[in-house]
Amino acid sequence: MPKNEAFVKKLFSEFYSRRKVHLERVESREFGVGNFEQKVAYRHMAFKDEEALSAYLSMEAPPYISCSSAYYKFPGARPMEKKEIIGGELVFDLDATDMDLQCQKEHGKGWVCSECLSSVKREAIKLIEDFLIPDFGFGEKDISINFSGNRGYHVRIADEIVSSLTSKQRIEISNYISGDGLSVEGFFVHARGRPLMGPKEGDYGWGGKLARRFVATLEQGVDALVSMGIERKTASILYRKKVLVEMGINTGNWDMVYIKNKVEFWNGILAAQAIRQSDRIDKNVTNDPSHLIRLPDTLHGETGLVAKRIKSLHDLSSFDPMTKALAFSAKPIRVNANVPHELSIGGSTYGPYSDKLVELPLYAAVYLMLKGMAELPE
Repeated sequence: MPKNEAFVKKLFSEFYSRRKVHLERVESREFGVGNFEQKVAYRHMAFKDEEALSAYLSMEAPPYISCSSAYYKFPGARPMEKKEIIGGELVFDLDATDMDLQCQKEHGKGWVCSECLSSVKREAIKLIEDFLIPDFGFGEKDISINFSGNRGYHVRIADEIVSSLTSKQRIEISNYISGDGLSVEGFFVHARGRPLMGPKEGDYGWGGKLARRFVATLEQGVDALVSMGIERKTASILYRKKVLVEMGINTGNWDMVYIKNKVEFWNGILAAQAIRQSDRIDKNVTNDPSHLIRLPDTLHGETGLVAKRIKSLHDLSSFDPMTKALAFSAKPIRVNANVPHELSIGGSTYGPYSDKLVELPLYAAVYLMLKGMAELPE
């Protein structure tokens, strides 16, 4: 491994020597750097400007560098209280590790496949399109997006109103987005002998989200409904009568199709939907602006990929980190590889390999070296 580390450090240094890192209000942020064992081995660092930060990266080439979403009067001071916080971004950290995906049952959470990346990207889009824009009124220009460098996305908002939010207010925002304390019973009106009345697709807030999500799942078919925990027989009935079900939801009548124990049934489905929409956000990052998070456009020490900024929500839709976040060339290099899964990167697929000497593009070799699955030959 020391041989690998020296090789990768040289590549990281060359990468940073060719680039200048840009960061808003760099002089007001705390930084932390890591090594190949720890993502943050040392913090309480500060840089006077972007030039100083870029020079440090070129000279030291740390495997990881993170920055605070908070702005401080004295960012390099310690302990934390002496930094004197003066504001901060609102940041959301979405990571495939936090998702319970079918593919992870096959390859584990230590590996990242195309389905992992597609799923977490959908969650990032959902966060922006379903919450930040319609519920909080942010415009696309207010929202910055970057790939995390490994298996997720960071969504940032940095305007004056957000900057002054207290920790309590940030917690309220993350709780709303995650659905904490959500009482699905509050969305329904039910009286004996009367239809079960519930939210419509056009409603604001969580009620409308839940209605839209159920209709979208219904459109996907019986298997999608079964994946929500609905018995297949009932799912088949709902799908066969989906026009009637959707018409009922759009008029607020969730009782157009007979279902046994209907109140419990619908509340259970809505609760399940709330959980699926809620468990994708690392709340520590959102609630605590002193939390350090990957510096955009820098390298990730577990993949060699760039924590690449994404220009717009439209660009996020088509963004593939395994082709668009590559830091290194396709120059061939020979490595001893022991890779139990297929690696899709740079538009090609490699592996699996079992203790095999193979020739790979540099970006693929570095990725596997940093995952502990490849070594330079003796």
